[in-house]
Amino acid sequence: MSPRRLPVDTTVTAPHPGATQRLHLSTAGVSVVLDITDGRIPAIAHWGATLGELGADGLDAVCEAAVDPVPQNGVDVPVRIGLLPQQSDGWIGRPGLSGARPDGSGWVTRLATEAITLDGAPLTAPHTETGPAEVRFSLADAEQGLEVGIELELLPSGLLRLRAALTNTGTAPYALDELTLALPVPADADELLDFAGRWTKERTPQRRAFTVGTHLRENRRGRTGADAAHVLHAGRPGFGFRTGEVWGVHTAFSGNHRHLAEQISTGRRVLGGGELLLPGEMVLAPGEQYEGPWLYASHGEGLDAVASRFHQHLRAREHHVSTRRPVTLNVWEAVYFDHDLERLTDLAERAAALGVERYVLDDGWFGSRRDDFSGLGDWVVSDEAWPGGLGPLVEQVSDLGMEFGLWFEPEMVNEDSDVARAHPEWILGPSASALPLESRHQQVLNLTIPEAYAHVRDQMLAVLDAHRIGYLKWDHNRDLLEAATRGTGRAAVHEQTLAAYRLMDELRAAHPGLEIESCSSGGARVDLEVLERTDRVWVSDCIDPLERQQMNRWTAQLIPLELMGSHIASGRSHTTGRLHTLAFRAHSALFGHLGIEWDLAEAGEEELAQLRDWIALYVRQRDLLFTGDLVRADRGESTQWLQGVVSPDRGEALFALSTVGRSATSQDERLRFPGLDPAASYRLRPVLIGERPSNLIPPPWLDRALAEDGLVLPGAALERSGLTAPLLDPEQGLLFSLVRESAPRR
Repeated sequence: MSPRRLPVDTTVTAPHPGATQRLHLSTAGVSVVLDITDGRIPAIAHWGATLGELGADGLDAVCEAAVDPVPQNGVDVPVRIGLLPQQSDGWIGRPGLSGARPDGSGWVTRLATEAITLDGAPLTAPHTETGPAEVRFSLADAEQGLEVGIELELLPSGLLRLRAALTNTGTAPYALDELTLALPVPADADELLDFAGRWTKERTPQRRAFTVGTHLRENRRGRTGADAAHVLHAGRPGFGFRTGEVWGVHTAFSGNHRHLAEQISTGRRVLGGGELLLPGEMVLAPGEQYEGPWLYASHGEGLDAVASRFHQHLRAREHHVSTRRPVTLNVWEAVYFDHDLERLTDLAERAAALGVERYVLDDGWFGSRRDDFSGLGDWVVSDEAWPGGLGPLVEQVSDLGMEFGLWFEPEMVNEDSDVARAHPEWILGPSASALPLESRHQQVLNLTIPEAYAHVRDQMLAVLDAHRIGYLKWDHNRDLLEAATRGTGRAAVHEQTLAAYRLMDELRAAHPGLEIESCSSGGARVDLEVLERTDRVWVSDCIDPLERQQMNRWTAQLIPLELMGSHIASGRSHTTGRLHTLAFRAHSALFGHLGIEWDLAEAGEEELAQLRDWIALYVRQRDLLFTGDLVRADRGESTQWLQGVVSPDRGEALFALSTVGRSATSQDERLRFPGLDPAASYRLRPVLIGERPSNLIPPPWLDRALAEDGLVLPGAALERSGLTAPLLDPEQGLLFSLVRESAPRR
């Protein structure tokens, strides 16, 4: 995505310039129909539910049916919304391509399609492609000296993704302001859903009407952001987890980016996204090219179907994580900066006895880092904190059968550090004489400077080379404000983001099998591009189980459970002060990559016994949790949330009922278990560890299931009729195991 030097003469000659081409892609219940009329910019005539078999006549009919009538007082031809909307096609909304030459020219374009390839072969006639497919469009505006290549892929999951690359084929520089792709959605997609959030309250859902104008989510934090749109959805009014047609887009980029939903006065609507470029950040010299990030697009009936396409795509990757996700102990909330070998060794022994499989040493092991104020950027083991080095702890952890992990914050620096004193010019800032406001007492190290990059890489490699370290917790604890190279004043967020990607890639190449967690003040760097080089995300620095119910629930709208760090915390939350039972803390953490963030020396024997049982349950269930389909029941305004994971063959499932508030009525609505095979029967068993939830008042069916070996019920009854809900106090939960008892009747 950084500028690349290409030969100046990159023009592609179309085999049939100006020809009309139509293309139908279909897989996994999704159809995409592309219309390139008279060689103009590619437009989508349909993106949504499968259209079935379409011959040439049917394909023409679908494309023609998507053409608008010409309104009064508008342009005199039908307006087409291209993948890169432009004014020359009559689009009066936000243009997909925005920029100009030094003399002010080049800001309007007449891009036209010059060549199309389908799976690498030229497309010369209307075509229907069943199964995954890749289409490439070569667009050009010879007069303006600009070319655009668009890649569009329909993936095996039914997920659609596309990206654009702009090449300057002119003789003068071209300052690119914006390259934003857009996809049309129908006029009855009347409601928008995306996410707000902040530190310790990531991914708070927000809904609004899809009205005339632009709903623009611009992120200028230099990282994905706790308040990122995450996935921007448009759907039929009232859409839920299981019902209502929904379209959603996600921009896969960890730096500045945008999502938008726009409706113009004609009623036409689009969803779009791309990188947000700062002024002067992308000036293309003649022959240079900028490649934007992937825009992922998912369609389905209900939010679960939209999420499922993302999950299937991630799980199908060759480098996706194993289902044997190790139970992890992170020591941060146990010791903070108080690093003591004896105490940490004792913690390791207690963890191993419980069945913990990975032990992570957090912030405070390096340089002068005894608090937040100093040491960042000096990635050398501290003689003060670790007079004997890290070796004794690493070896003890390894001898106990656990993998050792270590915390880094490679992109950050304290002004009170050896590296900052030696190289103040390595700090991002607006000028040589000014620095941004500090955040968490730190600044950002400019990894676009080769020497600064080498400093961080080499110090990290020295630590990794010296010890058996299988896991990095990679943190990023501040926004990028006034992020420029101090010597020039030029914006640096784009290149800084690519440098962070490159650093991750280099470390993993040097240490194959190394896992990296994307942590950024908790969940402020969660996107599909960082997940191409990391193995899980830290959902939030808040481990309060009530708050995590919401944050885990909505983080899963993009990523599957195995990529979500989900820990059992101490009895009193360190970020909210709330007190919770161990049962609810573990219940809330189970549906994710399980870990512990707790000083185990403070746990009693009964708590340790329960914790051991919860870990054993997770180990038994992790294959199901990390291969099954996430299902979330639509329960209106209920304060009892029901979600589960159903195995791909629908032979077993695990559901969690969680009370997240106090209802205005004593009796809640029935429990309906989605995703089961309606033609099969299931044995439902409550799963209890330790004592029953306090003040539980079970309905008769639950009493019977607890007294006997569960209940056998038809899948259709469980999903459609349901079971009366138990009476549960707030912040309590129940687990239910369902196993198919009889083969489906067909």
